[in-house]
Amino acid sequence: MAVQKFEDLLVWQKSQDLAVSIYTMFKDNNDFSFRDQIRRASISISNNIAEGFDRNSNADFARFLYIALSSNSEVRSMLYISIRLNFISKQQADELIEKTNEVSKMLHGLIKSIKN
Repeated sequence: MAVQKFEDLLVWQKSQDLAVSIYTMFKDNNDFSFRDQIRRASISISNNIAEGFDRNSNADFARFLYIALSSNSEVRSMLYISIRLNFISKQQADELIEKTNEVSKMLHGLIKSIKN
């Protein structure tokens, strides 16, 4: 049975979980520019999955999935910077980086499946 709504996509659910984790991890960060950017990027992942899902073609959906993938990479890059700036510990960052890697693999798989 085909997925009927974006909420049923596991990658959308995992990206929502990632965004909540990012919001929680950086809620007390006083570098407001950094905090807002990583939060916006994390939310962009699930939002682009949702927006693309209801497009009229697989090509449009894939385009939005690539945007979600880019936002996911932005979050991962910012997590590496957050270690160097001592915003969070390496262990905390590693846990979040692992979540971004999981989302990335899922997005690549979904892109591949809708292109075939």
